[in-house]
Amino acid sequence: MSLPHAILTALLEKPSSGLELTRRFDRSIGYFWSATHQQIYRELAKLEGEGLIRALPSEQPARGQKKAYEVLPAGREELARWTAASQDPKPHRDALLLRLRAAAVVGTEGLEDDLRRHRDLHARQLETYREIERRDFPPGKGGTEDRLRHLVLRAGIDLETFWTQWLDHALAEFAALDVRGREG
Repeated sequence: MSLPHAILTALLEKPSSGLELTRRFDRSIGYFWSATHQQIYRELAKLEGEGLIRALPSEQPARGQKKAYEVLPAGREELARWTAASQDPKPHRDALLLRLRAAAVVGTEGLEDDLRRHRDLHARQLETYREIERRDFPPGKGGTEDRLRHLVLRAGIDLETFWTQWLDHALAEFAALDVRGREG
């Protein structure tokens, strides 16, 4: 149920077309809640059908012109209701961790290289988040909206920091396994 709420949030921040929303998801919201172009357009149609958003009137009607959407009062009320509601954390599912567990019984062939690849991907994502932080959240920028957005970004930074550190540890364990395997 969170994609409609992500779209409502984005539209409250700035009325947008489906294409603009897709681009915004790629640059920001998508870092923690991804959606495809098709999913966004489907959800826009549902939200409009439910009376939560509306297409803004076009200045010059033209065939195939992109529609921009804005949130209606009912959409704001729904987003406020959802924001205030309690939710339990979702169980964590990660194929890499499952593969590591499986390697304990079938062998580690190819897994170390993939751990290195994952480590590189997480390190790049961490640097992207840190660059966003330097660019968008300089010291002293502290209004409520900015502080909450920065808090979301900090979650990404902290998660990527965790993953890079954990993968460093996992790779050190693999190196120790290789040494022990050659000795034994």
